Amino acid sequence: MKGDPEQRAVQLGEYIVAHHATVRGAAQAFGCSKSTVHKDVSTRLRAVSPGLFAQVQAVLARNKAERHLRGGAATRRKYQHSP
Repeated sequence: MKGDPEQRAVQLGEYIVAHHATVRGAAQAFGCSKSTVHKDVSTRLRAVSPGLFAQVQAVLARNKAERHLRGGAATRRKYQHSP
Protein backbone atom coordinates (compact mmCIF):
# COMPACT_ATOMS: atom_id res chain seq x y z
CA MET A 1 0.00 0.00 0.00
CA LYS A 2 1.73 3.11 -1.26
CA GLY A 3 0.90 6.69 -0.46
CA ASP A 4 1.09 9.15 2.38
CA PRO A 5 2.04 7.36 5.63
CA GLU A 6 -0.08 9.68 7.77
CA GLN A 7 -3.15 9.08 5.62
CA ARG A 8 -2.49 5.32 5.70
CA ALA A 9 -2.20 5.46 9.50
CA VAL A 10 -5.61 7.13 9.78
CA GLN A 11 -7.19 4.59 7.40
CA LEU A 12 -5.69 1.69 9.35
CA GLY A 13 -6.84 3.19 12.64
CA GLU A 14 -10.39 3.65 11.38
CA TYR A 15 -10.44 0.08 10.06
CA ILE A 16 -9.20 -1.37 13.36
CA VAL A 17 -11.78 0.56 15.38
CA ALA A 18 -14.67 -0.21 13.01
CA HIS A 19 -13.95 -3.95 12.71
CA HIS A 20 -12.25 -4.58 16.08
CA ALA A 21 -9.47 -6.01 13.95
CA THR A 22 -6.14 -7.36 15.06
CA VAL A 23 -2.89 -6.01 13.65
CA ARG A 24 -2.59 -9.12 11.46
CA GLY A 25 -6.17 -8.76 10.26
CA ALA A 26 -5.64 -5.12 9.31
CA ALA A 27 -2.38 -5.97 7.56
CA GLN A 28 -4.10 -8.65 5.52
CA ALA A 29 -7.00 -6.33 4.62
CA PHE A 30 -4.67 -3.53 3.47
CA GLY A 31 -2.02 -5.72 1.87
CA CYS A 32 0.93 -4.59 3.96
CA SER A 33 3.07 -6.13 6.68
CA LYS A 34 2.03 -6.29 10.31
CA SER A 35 5.12 -4.32 11.30
CA THR A 36 3.96 -1.50 9.00
CA VAL A 37 0.51 -1.54 10.61
CA HIS A 38 2.01 -1.55 14.09
CA LYS A 39 4.35 1.35 13.25
CA ASP A 40 1.49 3.35 11.74
CA VAL A 41 -0.99 2.89 14.58
CA SER A 42 1.50 3.16 17.43
CA THR A 43 3.76 6.01 16.27
CA ARG A 44 2.35 7.95 13.34
CA LEU A 45 -1.27 7.92 14.45
CA ARG A 46 -0.39 9.46 17.82
CA ALA A 47 0.87 12.61 16.10
CA VAL A 48 -1.85 12.79 13.44
CA SER A 49 -5.02 11.96 15.38
CA PRO A 50 -4.72 11.54 19.17
CA GLY A 51 -8.43 10.73 19.62
CA LEU A 52 -8.34 7.91 17.07
CA PHE A 53 -5.03 6.74 18.57
CA ALA A 54 -6.71 6.27 21.96
CA GLN A 55 -9.55 4.26 20.39
CA VAL A 56 -7.10 2.04 18.49
CA GLN A 57 -5.04 1.42 21.61
CA ALA A 58 -8.18 0.34 23.47
CA VAL A 59 -9.03 -2.18 20.73
CA LEU A 60 -5.47 -3.49 20.61
CA ALA A 61 -5.33 -3.83 24.39
CA ARG A 62 -8.55 -5.87 24.29
CA ASN A 63 -7.11 -8.06 21.53
CA LYS A 64 -3.94 -8.60 23.54
CA ALA A 65 -5.97 -9.60 26.61
CA GLU A 66 -7.94 -12.14 24.55
CA ARG A 67 -5.14 -13.63 22.46
CA HIS A 68 -4.55 -16.61 24.74
CA LEU A 69 -8.20 -17.57 24.25
CA ARG A 70 -7.88 -17.37 20.46
CA GLY A 71 -4.77 -19.54 20.56
CA GLY A 72 -6.52 -22.18 22.68
CA ALA A 73 -9.52 -22.20 20.35
CA ALA A 74 -7.26 -22.62 17.31
CA THR A 75 -5.48 -25.56 18.95
CA ARG A 76 -8.81 -27.13 19.88
CA ARG A 77 -10.06 -26.84 16.28
CA LYS A 78 -6.81 -28.29 14.96
CA TYR A 79 -7.03 -31.45 17.04
CA GLN A 80 -10.79 -32.01 16.88
CA HIS A 81 -10.67 -32.78 13.19
CA SER A 82 -7.51 -34.88 13.09
CA PRO A 83 -7.86 -38.70 13.09
